[in-house]
Amino acid sequence: MRRIKLSLQYDGTDYSGWQVQDNQKTIQGLLEDAIVKVTGERTRITGASRTDAGVHAFSQVASFKTESSLEPQVFLRALNANIPDDIRVINAEESSADFHPRYSAKNKTYSYLISRPGDCSVFLRRYSWQMHYQLNADAMREAADYLRGTHDFSSFRASGCGSKNPIRTILKIEVSELPSIDFMSFKFNVPLIKISIQANAFLRHMVRNIVGMLVEIGRGRHPVSQMKEVLSLKDRRFSGLTAPANGLFLEEIDY
Repeated sequence: MRRIKLSLQYDGTDYSGWQVQDNQKTIQGLLEDAIVKVTGERTRITGASRTDAGVHAFSQVASFKTESSLEPQVFLRALNANIPDDIRVINAEESSADFHPRYSAKNKTYSYLISRPGDCSVFLRRYSWQMHYQLNADAMREAADYLRGTHDFSSFRASGCGSKNPIRTILKIEVSELPSIDFMSFKFNVPLIKISIQANAFLRHMVRNIVGMLVEIGRGRHPVSQMKEVLSLKDRRFSGLTAPANGLFLEEIDY
């Protein structure tokens, strides 16, 4: 039995997330259907991250077992021929039997884009949280500093999270102000804020809940110190709103 490792990118706008769900269109489900067409085998494909509905991926990693003798690059071409154009297999290779996309990962980085409506920003509508007000990025950066290190992140954990342990380690968290963004060879002069979080693992909706809290602090609704207090309370009821899924990207996975 061989194990094939895939590197993937996808626009999550039109999908109900990564994980297979009854009567829903998901990334995992479409890939498994494509594997059946290519090999005749019904097999489970495992992803490094179970991205939510509407979340995008620059660098998702997945693997599956197969009895097929097809070369990895043949799998790449054949799978791409049998999945929608907004999901692409970027690379395929044979991996060791003990490789696991999720448990073998050392850390993951998610990034979130926030934009202010302006000229041409209609094209960022699918990929950013558009706002009609200014945010104090300095206050957001100061608040984000409280989250670095190892903490109980129960305050930023969504209901229904399957993780038994809410302790996670945030290795890096950055709040960057960008005057513009390049997209499809065009330059959009739309101010953006990019929030990037690298951690050893994430809880359900953890990034979106952190972003929601940072936005409320950036708007001046809470003082910077509120982040430290909310973190210590370990209760989701005291943290901010959940940011929309469309601004979130799974950016990188390190092994």
